[in-house]
Amino acid sequence: MKFYIATDHAGFAIKEDVKEIVKNMGHEIIDLGTNSPDRVDYPDFAHKLSEKVLEDSGSFGILICGTGIGMSLAANKHKGIRAALCHDAYTAEMARKHNDANVLCFGQRVVGLGVAESIIKAWCESEFEGGRHATRVEKIEL
Repeated sequence: MKFYIATDHAGFAIKEDVKEIVKNMGHEIIDLGTNSPDRVDYPDFAHKLSEKVLEDSGSFGILICGTGIGMSLAANKHKGIRAALCHDAYTAEMARKHNDANVLCFGQRVVGLGVAESIIKAWCESEFEGGRHATRVEKIEL
């Protein structure tokens, strides 16, 4: 899998660890910033990542801010992006299987590194089931 990753200042501290987790699982990851803990506006990074995921068919995104809420809200403004805010492995699994989510969001202030690793693992091990879920996903794309 190919991933793009972006954070704001509130997600910056965990970003390098998340990148290593993704690489160690055998996936590619491209860092879109931020590159310091200095205050930035999360929508700028959510929009940048969403555009990359839409341009690069089959790729995925990881967005991290303090809670994951702001990043998910901003990313979901893009038609074709299905950003899922996940707090544990189960929500990550269901986001992929039932919602065909293509952007994973979580909050550094909400999940620790161990939970983040389990979220990423569940995401990578899950695939969209299609079927009755495909009809529902189509209804998201108004």
